[in-house]
Amino acid sequence: MTTLLHIDASARPGGSDTAAHGSHSRRLTSRFVRQWTTQHPETRVIYRDVGLESPSPITGKWIHAAFTPAHAREDWMHEELRASDVLIDELLQADIIVAGVPMYNFGPPAQFKAYIDNIVRVGRTFGFDRSRGGEPYWPLLADAGKRLVILSSRGDYGYQPGGRIAHRNHVESSVRTAFAYIGVTDVHEAAIEYDEFADHRLAASIQQGEAAVDELVAKLGDKPLEGVQRRDQECLTG
Repeated sequence: MTTLLHIDASARPGGSDTAAHGSHSRRLTSRFVRQWTTQHPETRVIYRDVGLESPSPITGKWIHAAFTPAHAREDWMHEELRASDVLIDELLQADIIVAGVPMYNFGPPAQFKAYIDNIVRVGRTFGFDRSRGGEPYWPLLADAGKRLVILSSRGDYGYQPGGRIAHRNHVESSVRTAFAYIGVTDVHEAAIEYDEFADHRLAASIQQGEAAVDELVAKLGDKPLEGVQRRDQECLTG
């Protein structure tokens, strides 16, 4: 069974197709999940709304707890990491991660950055050994076969690669970098632009964004899910 982790990070409640002043990124993620589950009804969906219920930012106590070996942690350390453990457990279960990440002042929302800080964690999603030869850091999810779909929205236009202000777009690149660090490198993207113009260009961009989502659903649905296959093989052999 495929597991899909659906994450929304917009501060706007509701999608722009269902609510006045709704979120375009929520519109795209809900469309992806709706299309995917229609074509793959056996899919298990985990939903996480970090836009309306943001993870707590990490603190000095969190860092202290995370870098203390699990067997040596005190009770307060386990409690400090409890919310992070929940988020990581969701991520570990997922074959496909569909993340709605709108652009806020050229980067991801603070809520999504807090999510990233909670899931990029030593000993759980990346390894670290200062005595290791060469690179002391390594990804722990590199062989998990996970796929990431980043669905974004922007008030201006021209943020796509090669666009007029692509150099100001730090959304997809920062999300890609963080997920690649833990081993998720199969990444796909779509976005809506022109939100602040609210004219025919926005309407056209919405159509293009929705078409891109439909293409991604078809493309990823035709591609074997390595993580699912690996778990099936483990069940058969062990």
